[in-house]
Amino acid sequence: MLMNERQAAAIEAQIPSLRRYARALTGSVDRADDLVQDCLERAIARFAQFQPGTDLRAWLFTILHNVNCDQGRRRSRRGPEIPLEDCDHQLRIPPRQNQRLELRDFARAFRSLSTDHQRILLLAGVEGFSCEETARILGVAVGTVKSRLSRARENLRLAQTRGDRPQQASVGRAA
Repeated sequence: MLMNERQAAAIEAQIPSLRRYARALTGSVDRADDLVQDCLERAIARFAQFQPGTDLRAWLFTILHNVNCDQGRRRSRRGPEIPLEDCDHQLRIPPRQNQRLELRDFARAFRSLSTDHQRILLLAGVEGFSCEETARILGVAVGTVKSRLSRARENLRLAQTRGDRPQQASVGRAA
């Protein structure tokens, strides 16, 4: 049985009552509107099941109630629903472009250091070896490690602040 204009108007007349009941059931204007829409879609799709001469209003409220129960069961299986606006601050990912640029600049400055300075910084700075341990690993005196470490840090700092190559140790000096 297809719905005629009179029946469609009768259903339309019930929408304000359905919305009030849906708001009471859901506690949310948005969820209530969705519930009423789902109810009306189901009623129109299954209008052939409506028994002429019975109470159309009661039939619509029964559909609304059943749709709400179905949605409640679905929600309980999915777990709690948290509105996006309540947690959007947690969803934001802070920009990392500056960190990547800084890391790129650091890597470029680090690569511009002499091999000896790179080794000293890697062992003492990255791996956390003491100056004595670094000296044993490299087979040099502790004083040499300390002076190279100081110069390497200074050259790396200069290379990062100026963006150019660090100053190399003079040829005549043991670096």
